[in-house]
Amino acid sequence: VIDIGLEGKLLVAAFAAAAASYATGSAYWGLLAGIGASVLFALVHGFASISQRGNQIVSGVAINMLAAGLTAVIGNAWYGQGGRSPPLEGDQRFLGFLDVSDAPRLVQVLFGQSLLVYLALLLVPLTWYVLAKTRFGLRLRAVGEKPAAVDTAGISVTGLRYSAVIIAGVFCGIGGAYIGTALSAGFIPGMTAGKGFIALAALIFAKWRAWPALAACLLFGFLEALSIRLQGAEI
Repeated sequence: VIDIGLEGKLLVAAFAAAAASYATGSAYWGLLAGIGASVLFALVHGFASISQRGNQIVSGVAINMLAAGLTAVIGNAWYGQGGRSPPLEGDQRFLGFLDVSDAPRLVQVLFGQSLLVYLALLLVPLTWYVLAKTRFGLRLRAVGEKPAAVDTAGISVTGLRYSAVIIAGVFCGIGGAYIGTALSAGFIPGMTAGKGFIALAALIFAKWRAWPALAACLLFGFLEALSIRLQGAEI
């Protein structure tokens, strides 16, 4: 299943996470809300592209457009700030996992990130292991490469594809929650700024492998950080 709708799921997860964190006072409830919203949009994409066999590109683009408009409209209706959420503070955010503000810069970079960053890094070896070493991963890869062979073996192709779509929704929910409650102190319309497309590009660049995908994401992240730093540099 080609998921062009990563951007939309990230955006709706960022909004849901920020809104839930603000309402409950807990970033963890925000994380659950972000995952729930992302999975819901993932199921919509799955229904359109798997059950109804619609065009996956069109479905993904529709998800992106729906997420962009829906988050702005609901955000403005709820908070009256042009689609923005109120600023998040304290326990409403995922701040640094350890207090290393007085440590050297390298220590701050390695150990001063939020909990969601380390969770994302742990998901990389887990993803690699599941895809490469388990029966579920073998079947999942087979569904993508030779679905007819999987169907002949009596395995539900539709069920496996829905499983993949839901897992992608969970991952997007974690990413969106990070954007809305850790990287930023609240939701801003369009705040994902193409990161869903960058994630898809990184995956294609890495030829659908977990460790090279991590390297590609780190490369893109470094280049984005470098561009921000160079904007304030004097030449």
